[in-house]
Amino acid sequence: MTVNRVGLVVHGGHAEAVAAAREVRAWCAGHGVGCADIDVWREGARHSAREELDSAGDPDLIVTLGGDGTFLRGARLAAENDALVLGVDLGRVGFLTEVPAPAVRAALDAVREGRIHVENRMLLTLRASCRLEVPAQMEALLGYGRGPLLPPPPVRTECEAGGDWGVALDVTALNDVVLEKLSRDRQVSVGVYLAGRLLASYSADALLVATPTGSTAYSFAAGGPVVSPRAEGLVFTPVAPHMVFNRSVVAAPDEPIALRVLQRSGRAAVSVDGQLRGVIGPGDWIGVYAAPRRLKAVRLGPMDFYGRLRERMNLTDAPAALADGEAAPLWPVTTPPPGDLAHLALPPAPGDTHRRS
Repeated sequence: MTVNRVGLVVHGGHAEAVAAAREVRAWCAGHGVGCADIDVWREGARHSAREELDSAGDPDLIVTLGGDGTFLRGARLAAENDALVLGVDLGRVGFLTEVPAPAVRAALDAVREGRIHVENRMLLTLRASCRLEVPAQMEALLGYGRGPLLPPPPVRTECEAGGDWGVALDVTALNDVVLEKLSRDRQVSVGVYLAGRLLASYSADALLVATPTGSTAYSFAAGGPVVSPRAEGLVFTPVAPHMVFNRSVVAAPDEPIALRVLQRSGRAAVSVDGQLRGVIGPGDWIGVYAAPRRLKAVRLGPMDFYGRLRERMNLTDAPAALADGEAAPLWPVTTPPPGDLAHLALPPAPGDTHRRS
C-alpha cells in the first residue's frame, strides 16, 4: 500500500525509543517517504489532535515508539486523520503495541508492501451538558512532572446547533472515559443511565466506560471483565462503589451510557484515556457512546490476544487443576489440534478455509 508520509510519536525519555526513531527516519529517507515528529509533550500549551496533525503534514501512517501510553497518544492522532497506526513496543505491558523495536524496519516494509492486517478498534466519543473546562489551579498542579495537559475538547462544529441532545465534543477515546472524585475524603455521587433509562445512583471513587480494548486497562484493575478487542460494546465499571451492586455492565454499541453528577455530590473530573480533559459539577452530565469512526491498527498477522493475556498477566494454572496430571496442552489455533484432541469439534480460526473435524 502507498505510504506517503509518516508521523512519529516518540517516548523521548526512553533511549531505545529515540534509537528506534532514528531507524524509522532512515527508512523513510531511503524510500522517499516524508517523516515528521509529532512532539505531543513539547513545552508550552498543548494543541489539539487536528493542530498536531496539520503541523506534521497530515501523515497517513502514525508510528508510536514507547509503551501503551505512547500508543494511546498516537491513536488519538490516527483516529483524527483516519490514518493507520503502528505501535512499536518498548513498554512493560504491551497490550496495544505490535512489534519490538529491532523489527521496526521489517514492519515498515510490510506496511509498504501491503503484507499486513488492518484491525478496526472501537472508539468512544462524548456529549455533555456543557463545554468541559479545567480550572487553572488544577492544570498547574497536575502539570508538575508530566508536561502540559491537553486542552479541553472543542465542540464538533457540525453539532453546535440543532435539536440533538447535549453538546457534541470533538474527542475520541480508545481505552476509556472516566468520571472520578476530586476530593479524597468524599466520593462522587452519580446517576447512571443506560440507553436512556436509569440503572442506579452510585456513590463511588470513580465510574468509567471502557471499550473492549480498554477492558484490560483501568476497568480490569477495578474488577471489570476482560473483553476480546474484536467485540463491540461499552463496558461500564464502578470503582469502589459504596453499594452492594458492584458489578460491571456491558452495553451494546448503540446504547449510550450517561453519567449525571447528583446535586449533593462534589465536583468530578472527566478523563479521556487517562488525560484530564475537564471538571463538571452537580447537575452536569456526560454521555458516552460509540464513535462513528474506528481506529485502524496495523497487525503483521492475526493477534493472539488470549496468549498475550496469559503472558502479560502472568497467569498460572490452578494447583488443583494440575494435581492429577500434566498441564493443559497449548497449540496455535491456525494448526490442527493434537491427535488426542482431534475428535473435538473446534470452530475454524478467522480466515481458515479448511473445516476441521
